Amino acid sequence: MRVLIVKTSSLGDLIHSFPALTDAARARPDLEFHWLVEEAFHEVPWMHPAVSCTALIALRRWRRAPLAAFQSGEIRALRRRLRRARYDLVIDAQGLLKSALPARWAGAPVAGFDHRSAREPLAAVFYQRRLAVPRRRHAIERLRRLFAQALDYPLPDTPPDYGLTPVAGPRRAELIFFHATTWPSKHWPPAFWTELARRAQGAGYRVLWPWGNEQERRQARWLQTRGGGEVLPRLSLTELKTRLTEAAGAVGVDTGLAHLAAALGTPAVTLYGPTDPNRTGTLGRHQRRLGVHYPCAPCLERRCSRPSATGVETPCFGTLTPARVWAALEAEMRPT
Repeated sequence: MRVLIVKTSSLGDLIHSFPALTDAARARPDLEFHWLVEEAFHEVPWMHPAVSCTALIALRRWRRAPLAAFQSGEIRALRRRLRRARYDLVIDAQGLLKSALPARWAGAPVAGFDHRSAREPLAAVFYQRRLAVPRRRHAIERLRRLFAQALDYPLPDTPPDYGLTPVAGPRRAELIFFHATTWPSKHWPPAFWTELARRAQGAGYRVLWPWGNEQERRQARWLQTRGGGEVLPRLSLTELKTRLTEAAGAVGVDTGLAHLAAALGTPAVTLYGPTDPNRTGTLGRHQRRLGVHYPCAPCLERRCSRPSATGVETPCFGTLTPARVWAALEAEMRPT
């Protein structure tokens, strides 16, 4: 039986799907899994051993020039490729219109969240099988339940297994600090990052600052200049995965790379201000989720509208101090 998973983006959402895929591969060894993914994240599905084929979609690029996308023939070519694969089932694991429409291109029955469960209820109109999954659950649990219902196997009563090979052997005395994120409200204060870097280096660790675009590179350089450490060269997701398997630990804001650390079992602390760690936070061994103590958190707002009396751009992060973060990271890195 050949199954197409539709989960196009973003990095954290893709990694959230890994435990469900692990469950399905164990329960149904007869299944062959393909994955439809945004071209920018083409490396991610291949990290899971159950994926045998990927198909790339370019929704982000096509939205910028829709007429050119149709004229180029890319969309028609993708539709033909999906139909030629002759899927027995498509699982839309995203629950959005942008995933529900391409899911239909394969010409196979589509299973997905029902209108009460989907992030965009209208997406359920495009499914032949609409499955009820409680909304107020962690994203990973929701996907595990969705796959179990769609593929007809008992939901495992086990911790999430991302399907990635665990790290063996000693790690380097390196810490990776994931300082960059897309929402302005999710940025931890730069002064806190530099203080944390000085604490880490004082404890004998080498601090690494990764980046993915020019703005993030400038931010990394600013943090390195004031806090020390090393700005990494631009790395692919596969290369960052390798660095994470070697590092002693990581600290990150709410970003997809923090979920990659969790999937790999790298000791890590993830910082949550406007977002809810109980719904989309990192899960796994040696993971600590630190939330803020603030009346309006989690607000789920991309930009903070509350005035700050301390100069911190997102005031709630003023309650999440470097001392607290460092103590949590030391606890997760401590041998057990």
